[in-house]
Amino acid sequence: MVRAAPYRMPAPAPVIDLPAVPSDDPANPPEDRMTYQPPPHLTQNWLLQKPAAHGRRGMVVSQVRAAAEAGVAILDAGGNAVDAAIGTAVALSSLEPWNSGLGGIGFAMVHRAGQSRADVVDFGPVAPAGTDPARYRLTGKMMSDLFAWPEVEGDINVHGPLSVAIPSAVAGYFEMHRRWGRLPIAEVLEPAIALARRGLPADWYTTLKIASAATILRLYPESARIYLPGGLPPMPPAMGAPGHFQQGNLPATLERLAHAGLRDLYEGDIAASIATDIRASGGVLSAADLRGCQPRILPPMVVGWRGRRLQLTGGLTAAPTLARVLEGMAGIEYGAEPDAAWYVGLARAMKAAYVERLAGLGDAEPKAAESCTTHLTVCDADGTMVAMTTTLLSSLGSRMVLPGSGILMNNGMMWFDPTPGTPNAIAPGKRPLTNMLPIILNEGEKPWIAAGASGGRRILAAVFQLMTFVADFGMTPEAAAHYPRIDVSGPEEITADRRLSPGILAALSAEGPIEIVEHSAVPINFANPNLIAIGSDGGRIGMSDAASPWSGAVAQA
Repeated sequence: MVRAAPYRMPAPAPVIDLPAVPSDDPANPPEDRMTYQPPPHLTQNWLLQKPAAHGRRGMVVSQVRAAAEAGVAILDAGGNAVDAAIGTAVALSSLEPWNSGLGGIGFAMVHRAGQSRADVVDFGPVAPAGTDPARYRLTGKMMSDLFAWPEVEGDINVHGPLSVAIPSAVAGYFEMHRRWGRLPIAEVLEPAIALARRGLPADWYTTLKIASAATILRLYPESARIYLPGGLPPMPPAMGAPGHFQQGNLPATLERLAHAGLRDLYEGDIAASIATDIRASGGVLSAADLRGCQPRILPPMVVGWRGRRLQLTGGLTAAPTLARVLEGMAGIEYGAEPDAAWYVGLARAMKAAYVERLAGLGDAEPKAAESCTTHLTVCDADGTMVAMTTTLLSSLGSRMVLPGSGILMNNGMMWFDPTPGTPNAIAPGKRPLTNMLPIILNEGEKPWIAAGASGGRRILAAVFQLMTFVADFGMTPEAAAHYPRIDVSGPEEITADRRLSPGILAALSAEGPIEIVEHSAVPINFANPNLIAIGSDGGRIGMSDAASPWSGAVAQA
C-alpha cells in the first residue's frame, strides 16, 4: 500500500494587535479607524492526531478502546472474529450506553475466511405488533429537535415506552454465534461482565453525554436514579482518575445471558422482565414480540467499484444510496490526491443520490449528525472480517432504563414518519429505513477493507471517503482518517472541513449553500468512521475515528 504524505493543518490566522485608541481622540476619528473582523471561533485549537494499530493476527476497532481491548482478549482466548465482535458489542452496552446496547438494533456483515462472499445479518428495527398509528397524534407543528418532521403529542415517538421498537440486537448476536462462533457464550461475555461490574467511567465525556439528555432522562425513575444522582449528571473529579458507576441491574442481566444463553432475552426470565416493565410503563412491546424476534441472514448487495467488489447490506439501509453515489463517481478522475474537481464531483453525486433517496420520504428521514450509533470492525488471524453497526437511534435511545433488567431501550419508532399515509409511515410489524452502512471491499474473493461509521445520515459520506482514500488514493488508514472530508446529507447543502484548501472550498461554494466547519468531537459535524485493511502481505492496519475521544484500534500481539 502506498503511504500518502500526512495531511498538514493550514497555518493559523495571524494575530492582530489593536492599538489602544481613546474614543474621543480628535486625531483618530471613527471613520479612519481599522475595522476588526473577528476570525472564526475554533473549538479545537490543537492538532488532532490518533495512531493506527498494526499487526499480523487479529484486530478490533471500536468507538471505545476498552471495548476493543475486550474483543482482543476474546481473540487471545481462542475466539474468532465473530466471537470478538459479539463480545465487543456487548461490552459497549456498559461502556457507551448513549450509542448502543442490549436494547438496540443493527446490521452486520461477516466475511468468513475461505468464503467467496460475506453474509449480511439483519437485526434492524421492527415496530411491535401492538403499535397503533392513531396514538401518534400530530400537533400541527414541526419538530424543533434534530429531526425535521411533524411533531407528535408528548413526543411519544421520541422517548418513553411508545418510542420502543423490538430490540433485536441480541437476537442478531445469538444467530451469529450459533452459526459461526467458536467459544462458549459464557467466555465471549466474560469481559463485558467484568466491565459492567466496574461500571461506566465518570469522566468529562460521560458528563457531557448525560447532561445533553438530562431533561428527558429525569422523566424516567430508573434512568434518573442511574444517570442523575442527586438530580444532576455525574461529575469527574477536579484531579486524579475518574470513578465509575454501575448501570442498575445490567451486570446481573449480562451474567444471566452468559449462563442461560442469549435467547433468554427473548424467551426466558429476561424476556418476562422486559415485557412486565414495558407493560407497567404503558408500552406495547410484548412477550410475543420478543419471542418472535428473529434476525435475517441475507446475501450481500454487491457493487463493482474500480475493478473490485464492494459488499453492502442492501435493503433498508444506506447501501442503495451509496450504490447511486458510486455510479455518479464512476467518471470522476482520480489523481494523486483529492482535488477540487474530485470533491465537486462527489458533492454532485451525493446530491443526486439523495434526491432519489428522499423522493418517497420527504423530510421524514433522520438528518441528525449526532453520533448516537456505534460501529465496530474486527478481523482474526484466519482473515475473517466483521463489520457491525448497532444503535439505540437517539443518544440514550428512549432514555428509559427498565428497572428489572437495567436495559436501556431504543427509540426506533422515531425512524418512522408520523404522518399517516406516507411511505415510511408508522405501522405494526413494519421496518423503517435506516442510515447504517457496514461495508466490506474485496480484492478478488478475499476481504480487504471492512469499515462503517456512526453519525446518522452523514454515515454514507464518511464511509465512502475513508474507503476511497485508502483503496483508490493509496493513503494509509492513518492518513485517510485524518484527511479532511465533506458531507452532503441531502439534495442541497454541503458541509466542508475548514482544513480543505481555499481552492477546494471556493469550488464547492460555487455548487450552492456551504457550511465550513471543524472536525471535532463536540459539536459532531461529520460521522465517525473506522476501518481495518488487510494488506497483500497479510499485515493488518486498523484505524478509529480521529475526533472520537474514547475510540481506539487494538491489535492482537
